[in-house]
Amino acid sequence: MSIFTRWAFRNKAAVSILTILILGLGILSYTTLPMEFFPAADQPQVSVVVLGQGTDSDTMEKQVTNPMETVLEGVKGKTNIFSTTGDGYSKLDILYDSKTNMKDAKLEVQEALSMLSLPPNVSKPNIIQLNTNMIPISQISITFEDGLTAENVEFAKKEIVPVLKDIDGIANIQTMGEANSYVSVKIDNAKLAQTQIPFQTIMTILQGQNSSMAVGEQIIDGKSSNIKVIGSIDSLDELRNLQVSPEVSLKDIATVDKQEPSDTLNHINGEDGLFLIVTKDSASNAVSISKELDQAIKELNERYSQSETTVVLDLTDMVENSVHTMMKEVLLGALFATIVIMLFLRNIRSTFITIVSIPLSLAFTLFLLSRSGITLNVLTLGGVAVAVGRLVDDSIVVIENIFRKMQKEKFSVPLVIEATKEVGTAITSSTLTTVAVFLPIGLVSGSLQDIMLPFALTITYSLLASLVVALTVVPLMSAGLLKNTKLPEHKPAVKFIKFVTWSLNHKWAVLLLALFVFAGSIVTYVTLPKGAIDNSSSDFIVANLTYPNNTPIDEVKEGSLKLEEFILKQEEVEHNFTQMGNSAEAAQYGDVKSPTATSFSIILKDKKDTDHLIKLIEGEKENYSDAELTVSASSMMSGSSSQITIDVMGDSLANLEETALKVKDEISGIDGVEKVSTNFEEKKTVFSLEVDSSKVNSEQTAQSLAAMLNAMPIGMIQLEEQDTPVLLEPMLSPSTADEINNIPVMTQTGLVPVSEVATITKNEESTSVFHKDGDQYVRVTANIDSARVSDISKEMNEVIFGAQGNGGINLPDDVDIFVGGASVQQANDFSDLFMTMIVSIGAVFLIMVITFKTVRAPIAILFSLPLAAIGAVLGLVISRIPVDVTALLGALMLIGIVVTNAIVLLDRIKQNEQKMIIREAIVEATATRMRPILMTAIATICAMLPLLFKKAETGAIVSQSLAVVVIGGLAAATLLTLVVIPVIYELLHFKKSKKQRAQIANEQSIDA
Repeated sequence: MSIFTRWAFRNKAAVSILTILILGLGILSYTTLPMEFFPAADQPQVSVVVLGQGTDSDTMEKQVTNPMETVLEGVKGKTNIFSTTGDGYSKLDILYDSKTNMKDAKLEVQEALSMLSLPPNVSKPNIIQLNTNMIPISQISITFEDGLTAENVEFAKKEIVPVLKDIDGIANIQTMGEANSYVSVKIDNAKLAQTQIPFQTIMTILQGQNSSMAVGEQIIDGKSSNIKVIGSIDSLDELRNLQVSPEVSLKDIATVDKQEPSDTLNHINGEDGLFLIVTKDSASNAVSISKELDQAIKELNERYSQSETTVVLDLTDMVENSVHTMMKEVLLGALFATIVIMLFLRNIRSTFITIVSIPLSLAFTLFLLSRSGITLNVLTLGGVAVAVGRLVDDSIVVIENIFRKMQKEKFSVPLVIEATKEVGTAITSSTLTTVAVFLPIGLVSGSLQDIMLPFALTITYSLLASLVVALTVVPLMSAGLLKNTKLPEHKPAVKFIKFVTWSLNHKWAVLLLALFVFAGSIVTYVTLPKGAIDNSSSDFIVANLTYPNNTPIDEVKEGSLKLEEFILKQEEVEHNFTQMGNSAEAAQYGDVKSPTATSFSIILKDKKDTDHLIKLIEGEKENYSDAELTVSASSMMSGSSSQITIDVMGDSLANLEETALKVKDEISGIDGVEKVSTNFEEKKTVFSLEVDSSKVNSEQTAQSLAAMLNAMPIGMIQLEEQDTPVLLEPMLSPSTADEINNIPVMTQTGLVPVSEVATITKNEESTSVFHKDGDQYVRVTANIDSARVSDISKEMNEVIFGAQGNGGINLPDDVDIFVGGASVQQANDFSDLFMTMIVSIGAVFLIMVITFKTVRAPIAILFSLPLAAIGAVLGLVISRIPVDVTALLGALMLIGIVVTNAIVLLDRIKQNEQKMIIREAIVEATATRMRPILMTAIATICAMLPLLFKKAETGAIVSQSLAVVVIGGLAAATLLTLVVIPVIYELLHFKKSKKQRAQIANEQSIDA
C-alpha cells in the first residue's frame, strides 16, 4: 500500500487540488442529492380491488372474487393469493417471491384480468402495486365557502390542481372526496299501478334515451356515409317530461331530482372538501418540492377568495427533521472522536490531521452516493452515523505509528513513508474485511434488502474513502505539520506487559474463563426476548369507529358526525380528516373497508399531546356502546408487524369457526397478548330464497328482485356540462320478513307473491368471506407486545400444537392451522441476517488468508468474534432492550469492526517475528499496538454514543439496539483481544514458541 503514499509525496500539488475538489463536490452533492424519507422499494405484493355498491358479500364472492382467483391462479412468481370479500367490495392480495420483478407482475395481473367479464354493477378492477415512491410527500385540503358543489369540484380540477401539478418533481396528485352527484328516479308504486305500465317498460325506456349508436353504412349521394342515432338529455326537466306511454310522462309517476351519495362521508375539519394526495418522482428533492408547494398554495389563496387550500400533513417536515437529527448525531460523533484522539495524543496538530479524514471521507461518500443514484434519507445518513467513528480508525493507526517513530528517530519524509508502510497492510486488510461484511447483502431478501443496500453502500463508500485518506492525505499533512513539533513522550504500560506475559504463561486459565463467559452469553441470548423494530415516534392519531354491518347508514353517519364534533372541540387538534364508507379514489390505493366503518385522521399542533388526546378520545367509548371505538398513534411509515396471525383452514366452515373460537380462547390469556379477534365474528342476517324451478325461472326471478330492491344504473345524462349517472331507486324497501314474502314476481300465470314460488330461510352469516389460494379460511389475529414477539409466539405454539405433556388443541381431521405474521417475519429476517453473517465471516477469513499468507493468523483473528458476542449480549441485558433486526444488524457490523483490532495486533506480531522469537514478538506487539487499538475502539464507541441516547425516528433502522450491540461488543472485544488473541496465537504456534524459548533458555544458561 506504500504505492499510494509514495505517489502522494511525488504529487503534492495534485493531492491538494484533489482534496479541495472532493470537498467541493461533496458540498455540491449534499445540496443537490434528492432528499426523501425512504429509498425506493417495491412491496412484493399486487392488490386488486373491485367495488360493487349495494351488493352483498355472497354475491361479490361468487360473481367477482371466485372468477378473479381463477384467472390469477397461474401468474408467475406468486406465493399466495389472499382474498377478502365483504358487502360492496372484493379485494385480492397476491403475494410474490421477493426476487419477482413487480412491474412485470403488475402487467401480468392486468392482462389476466382484462380477459375477465365482470357484472355490470361493479367497478373495473383497481390494480395496485405499492412502493415507497407512493408515500405522499404532502396531503392538501381544499374547502369552499358555499360547500362542495359540482361547480367547485370542477373549479378545483381546472384552476387549483393544474397549478400544483406544474411544480417540477411532482409525479401525481390524487383527488379524493369528490361528491359524485347522481340523478335519482323514484317510482311512486301507487301511481304506477294506476297507469298499469309494467316496471320493466319504464326501465327499457329510460335505458335507451341518452345514447349514441351507429346503425350502418349506406351510399348516399354517391358517397359512402355512416348513419348514427343520437339521443341527448341535458336537463332534469327534459328527463321529467320524458314520455313513458301515451299521455303519461315520467314526472307523473316518479320523483326526479339530483342527489348526493348518502353512504359516504368525506370531511376536512368538519366541512365537505377535497383532499389532494401529492407524490413526487424518484429523482426529485422532497424538501424543495414542499417549499414550492407552500408558495404556490399561498398564491392560490390570495388569488381565489372562494376557496381555501391548506397543507394538512407534510412528510417533508419529518424528512428534514430526520435528516437534521441524523446530521447532528454525525457531528456529535465526530466531536467525541476528536476529544478521544486529543486526550490520547495530547497534540493539536496530530488531532487535526486525524480528524481531516472525517469531512474528506464524508464528502467523497456523498459524491459517490449521488453517482450511484442513491438519495439522502434516514438510512444513508444512518450508515454515515454508524461509520463516523470508524472513519478515523485508519488515520489514528497511521498517525500513532508516525508519532511513535518520531520519539525514537529524527523526523523526515522517509520516516513518515516508512511509518505508513508499516501499518499500511494492516489498515488495508482491516478496512477490506469491514467492507466484505456488506458484500453478501444480496442474500437478504425482499424489503430488508431495499432497506440495507443504501445503508451498506454508504458504509462501504465511507470506509474505502477513509482508507485512501489515511494512506495519502494523512502522511502528507504529517510531513508538513509535524516537522518542527515537539511531541509529548509516551511511556509503555509496564504493568500491562507483565499481565500479558502472565496470560501467556497461564493460557488454559485465560481460555477456560473466556470459554465460560462466552457459553454464558450464548445461553443468555437464547433466553433474551426477541422483538420487532420499534418505531415509537408517531406522526398523527388514527381513530376508527366501527358499527355492525347491519347498522343503517344514517345511524353510522350520525355517530360519526358526533365523534367528529368532539374531536374538533379539542384544543390540541390542528386538522381532522373524516372518512366513512368506500370510495373509488381510496380503492386505487387498495383501501377498502366495511361500509359501516369511519376513520378519523387527526393531526396535532404538538406531538407531545398525543397520549393525552388518545386518552380523551378513548373516554368517549361509553357513548358508542353499539360500536367499537379504537384509537392509536400512527406514522407515515409503519414499523414491523406487532400482530401474530393464526390461519385455520379446512373444508367445513362450521369446523373452522369452532376451531378458531377455541384458538381465540386459549391464546387470550397469554401474557403480552393485548387483543384477539377473528375475521368471522361479525354476522349479518341473510334471507335466502330457494326457488321452485317448476314454477319460475330462478335467473329471471333474481333479476326481477334485484331491480325492485336495489338502485339500478340506467345510463348517463349531461347536467351542467358533466356526465351524471341516473339511478332508478328501489321500488320496494321491505322492513319485515312478511313484506319480503309478499314481494310480487312474474310467473307464467301472472304476478304472484314470491313466497308462492320460493322457500324463504333466514340465516346469520359472516359479513366477510376470506380465501387463501382459493380455499376458505378463518383468521385469528392477536395484537401483541412488539418487544416480546419470540416469547409470545413460542407460548402460542405450545398452547395450539402442544408441548411437554400438553396435548394442545384437539383439531378436527379436516382442519389445519398455520401461524404467521410478526413471528414468521421475524424468523425470516433473523435467518436472512444469520446467513449474511456466515457468508461475511467466510469473506473476512478469505481476505485475511490472502493478507497474511497463512491460515493460523486468520484463525486467531476470528476468535475475536465470540469475544464481541460476550459484550453485545451483556449490553442487551444491561439496557433491557429486546433483540430485533437492528440488533442483529449491529452484530453484522461487529464482524467487520472487531477483527480490525486483531488484524492490527497480529500484523505487528508477524513483522516482529522476522527479528524476534514468537513470545517476544507477541509481548512487544501487544505493548506497541495497545494505544492505537484503544484509541480506535474508544473513538468508535464515543462516536456511537449519540445513537445510544437518541429517540427512535420513524422508519429508521439505526436505533438504540444497534448502538448497544456495537458499543458492548466492541468494548468487550477490545479489552479481551489484547489478552486472549495473543494467547490463541501462541497456542497455534505452541511447539515453535516452546522450542524458541527453550533454545533461548539454553543459550542464557551457557552464557551464565
